Amino acid sequence: MTRTPETPLPSPKERRRLREAQSLSQADVAASLGVTRATVRSWENGRTTPRGTTRDAYARLLTGAEEVTPHQEIPAPALVGAATGPVQASPDRAEPAPKPPSALGPGPARGPELSPEAELEPLSPSLTPDQAFDALYAFCAPALVRQTYLLTGRRELARESVERAFQLAWHRWPEVAMDRDPAGWVRATAYEFALSPWHRLRPRHRNPEPPPAAPADRALLDVLLQLPPVYRRTLLLYDGVGLDLPETAAETEASTPAAANRLLHAREAVATRLPELAEPKELHRRLAEVASAERLRAAKPTTVRWGGEQRARHWTRAAIAFTVVLIGATTLTLRTAPDHYEPPLAPGATVHGLPPRVAPGPLSAEELALRAKLKAETVSGPQRLVPEAG
Repeated sequence: MTRTPETPLPSPKERRRLREAQSLSQADVAASLGVTRATVRSWENGRTTPRGTTRDAYARLLTGAEEVTPHQEIPAPALVGAATGPVQASPDRAEPAPKPPSALGPGPARGPELSPEAELEPLSPSLTPDQAFDALYAFCAPALVRQTYLLTGRRELARESVERAFQLAWHRWPEVAMDRDPAGWVRATAYEFALSPWHRLRPRHRNPEPPPAAPADRALLDVLLQLPPVYRRTLLLYDGVGLDLPETAAETEASTPAAANRLLHAREAVATRLPELAEPKELHRRLAEVASAERLRAAKPTTVRWGGEQRARHWTRAAIAFTVVLIGATTLTLRTAPDHYEPPLAPGATVHGLPPRVAPGPLSAEELALRAKLKAETVSGPQRLVPEAG
């Protein structure tokens, strides 16, 4: 029995561009196809792919074969793509300049910057899972540690975030290996862990780390850390890593106009404090210099894989121990709990109709005489004949 070929779909980046070209929001597409908005966002991120009749309907919708009434109009000039060049995000604001070449992207380091031409080649099917993971780690980890340092301003947290992201990737390696962009998957995971608000509760993160030695680097890092996390992430992805605006919007889970406005606000905040960085190319160069000035070395891939496996074993044993304790507590409760109904004891009640108890009173004359007589007699009673020895 032959299998029917699936309807071809554009790439995730092209899906988002086609949807926005028709002035449709993710909610419009979700309502038309009978899915949730999160599902549509996952399709456009490349995390999942529709199947069956939903895939056919989605393909027809992207090509314009199906008409959908949008709930919210998005003006076409606000849709920014890599091929169409910079587009104005709002009428009263300047448009973002074209993105500079990637300087914080993955690849081997070349002096203060990283190779802008480096691209991750598709993982060969002949590689073992360990070899494929090590190749991805060696390609992405050095640059990703630098990016996370710019995002958080903490060296230890940057290294920990990258290690945790790759440990999760190793735990879900079949899913990550089949992803369209494994480096983007790891990068998004590392950013989410680094920007988690729970870090402020950790004792070692309450004290600030030593700032960069150079005053210019210290000033730029201070400006970045004063930006809201989502603005900081958008600025780093666009002006640091070199993603285009649709890719930046998809990774930050925002619309393209929202990502453009965040980028413009972040650039404006940086230019206000540091006027010499108003030019995007200069900002891009300075971000690469600040990241490369720190000695941020990632751990070896074998160490990361071993740490991830140890963490998985630890949590597995903890879950098993918790399950055993829960089963034991439940068994003890069932064994000691009463198996039949015992009615409660009725409260005490006062009994009426009984004569009161009489206390002893004074003795009469006859009773006094009798008591004196009894006391006068011997204890053994009246005298008796007692035999005596001869």
